[in-house]
Amino acid sequence: MHPDQKYIRYLQEHHSGGIDEIYRLYAGKVKKMILANSGSEEEAADIFQDTLVDIYKLSLDKDFVLTCSFEAFLIIICKRKWLSHLKTTYKKKVTNLTDHIYTFGENEASIAEEYALKIEKENTICALLEKLGDKCKEIIKACLQDKNQEKIAAKLGLSYAYLRKRKSLCMAELAKMVREHHLFKK
Repeated sequence: MHPDQKYIRYLQEHHSGGIDEIYRLYAGKVKKMILANSGSEEEAADIFQDTLVDIYKLSLDKDFVLTCSFEAFLIIICKRKWLSHLKTTYKKKVTNLTDHIYTFGENEASIAEEYALKIEKENTICALLEKLGDKCKEIIKACLQDKNQEKIAAKLGLSYAYLRKRKSLCMAELAKMVREHHLFKK
């Protein structure tokens, strides 16, 4: 476990002083990176906040242990989010998004990149789920929240057999969308 695990605990415990420390230490670095690459202060704040939320969600996995510096982890996730934002929203050219302004060990960067990719993939799957029809979204989300499919079927006003069939079709459609997405192609 890395000594910076304390920052993860601050997020998990909603420790206001600790979260203030994260902002004090790292928000300026993210802001500088985004401003240097066609971004605004508001976009930098949004990317920083979204990244902290993603790290918090990732940390809820009981197996999650930070094995690199929090700074490397945070900056790389912010960088990936910003690149994705530029690519999808503005189609702007990135001018100065370099890693050399940050001092990470090669191993730290590699570990942080793995976590960043995991977060990006999870967010992509959530976005693809939102592209499904309303009934498919409702079924999949209900099944993710509760494992008792008989209870879900009753709640949605469906027969158990129909729920299972429909869930299977919806999951197949989602899986197809995931396989076709560039992040998941090998």
